[in-house]
Amino acid sequence: MKSLNHFLFLKIALIAVFVMHGIPSIVTGDVNNFGKMYLDQVGFAPVGIYLAWLIKLSHVALCISIVVNKFLKPIGWINICILVVGIFMLHIKDGWYVVGGGRNGVEFNVLLIASVITVMYPKIVLFKSESNNL
Repeated sequence: MKSLNHFLFLKIALIAVFVMHGIPSIVTGDVNNFGKMYLDQVGFAPVGIYLAWLIKLSHVALCISIVVNKFLKPIGWINICILVVGIFMLHIKDGWYVVGGGRNGVEFNVLLIASVITVMYPKIVLFKSESNNL
């Protein structure tokens, strides 16, 4: 019997998060507001709307690359860069916590970055154990 890919659930979770990060704002047109009302205002004018579309489409591209297992590293690194920039532009001022001890912090982005790296480099082993049991 073939074993289940141990990264399957992580991949499904990443796809769910990045689909919900990209598709709804594209469908509703909020991606345009993100470009005009945020990115243009923080210094990306006049290209804020184009940058917003690239960001949202890169999230969708990451989902597709996870499904087809192609171009995962370049698209993954693009999304990691977006997440890191998001940390410094939006989240770092609010601290670590997303909820509980704070609001809108960096912890979710850090988890996404670690998860994307794990999916991009599944064969990297940091700690070798004597058995497969944890």
